[in-house]
Amino acid sequence: MTDTLTIAGKSFDSRLLVGTGKYRDFEQTREAIEASGARIVTVAIRRTNIGQQAGEPNLLDYLPPDRYTLLPNTAGCYSADEAVRTLRLARELLDDHRLVKLEVLGDPHTLFPNMPETLAAARTLVAEGFEVMVYCTDDPVQARMLEDIGCVAVMPLASLIGSGMGILNPWNLRLIIEQAKVPVLVDAGVGTASDATIAMELGCDGVLMNTAIAGAQDPVLMAQAMRLAVQSGRAAFRAGRMPPKHYSASPSSPTAGLIGKAA
Repeated sequence: MTDTLTIAGKSFDSRLLVGTGKYRDFEQTREAIEASGARIVTVAIRRTNIGQQAGEPNLLDYLPPDRYTLLPNTAGCYSADEAVRTLRLARELLDDHRLVKLEVLGDPHTLFPNMPETLAAARTLVAEGFEVMVYCTDDPVQARMLEDIGCVAVMPLASLIGSGMGILNPWNLRLIIEQAKVPVLVDAGVGTASDATIAMELGCDGVLMNTAIAGAQDPVLMAQAMRLAVQSGRAAFRAGRMPPKHYSASPSSPTAGLIGKAA
């Protein structure tokens, strides 16, 4: 358990968080998540059965809570009131579970976050004792506001949910990372393994994704790729890259001091 991701006082040996939607069935969900090595898995309470629909297949039979940390989320909510009600339901279904992911959408086409409603919901949830990880824009000012409210992690988008467009604004992500005192995780927009690596090389504490894995031709193989990508990017960040140079590179093997070199 070295270099662990710590959120709300709990440590995890994976910096990859994955969703549970859009798979062929719960069995494929289980296989992909096992391959990803993720310890935290998100669950859309409005779309996934975790006990609220008796007699139907239950996700918890495939991803038991004693093995994974479930992260109930408010996908599909378009107001603060909807989001708060959804997470109160999740708390009841999961025996007073407090770690949650808040997202309040502002547009059904782009799934871009509605930040005024997100801020309002965050205030209510934190006051009620929830440990809130929050999906947000890549605005450093609003990210700081969410942290000041008491959110345990901020999760700026890299690009639109499900777009696979990768990281469109690394400069804003850097600003958020530099100022944050809580974990910063890229949420939304990752399309392939290199996107996850770039996020980690920027200094993000983790990456959350769903469609990039579930929408791949081979979700299990892509889950393996994402696992390695996050590990590689984190290692590169910790190692510290060589300074980039804007002029001719010096040779890797200099000629000075070579045996037989003329005086």
